[in-house]
Amino acid sequence: MTRPRLPAGPVHVGGFGGATGLADWLRAHDVTAVVDASHPFAARISANAVRATREVGLPLLRLERPAWTPGAGDRWHEVPDVAAAAERLPGLGRSALVTTGRRNLDAFAALTGVRVLARCVDPPGVVAPHVTVLLDRGPYTLDGELDLLQRNGIEVLVTKNSGGAMTAARLEAARRLGLPVLMVRRPQPPPDARPPAVVCEVADALAWARERLAGG
Repeated sequence: MTRPRLPAGPVHVGGFGGATGLADWLRAHDVTAVVDASHPFAARISANAVRATREVGLPLLRLERPAWTPGAGDRWHEVPDVAAAAERLPGLGRSALVTTGRRNLDAFAALTGVRVLARCVDPPGVVAPHVTVLLDRGPYTLDGELDLLQRNGIEVLVTKNSGGAMTAARLEAARRLGLPVLMVRRPQPPPDARPPAVVCEVADALAWARERLAGG
């Protein structure tokens, strides 16, 4: 992301060099505890956080917003990844709103007979002729999502199960319009990289961090 919303305090931009590099960074900065609040689909950094904190001997907490779950009237088609979503798409509709991120648009490049409206925060590279890019950033409103879907004749929503309230309006809009949703499931961490503890609320993560900083 080229225009991230940065939190207060010191910020490290870029990678660490894998689990080993992250472990070295934690040692060099005298870190006491680690809260992994990365995106649910950022599987690599989460796995590295588990391995690095285990190597250094630091406590680790995973802060992860709950996944979305289908409700009454939803027409979800869950798929393991974006490539599978692109493969299923032609059988569900001829026009899709795709919100899986700019790095995944290549999966839709070879489609025929399908028009794609790809909503991204940052501009992607070159896209196929049948792909139109819409640059926008949440949070989104229900009225805005309904207008976007109807104005563009969208027949299918393609999205990742990121969870959270900032972008959930797209799901409610699809539900109200009776549209099918291709939902990409979250990646599962390998057995050796599962976090020791997980919370879903920021307040719980703050309480955990304060306890560790106080020597608890």
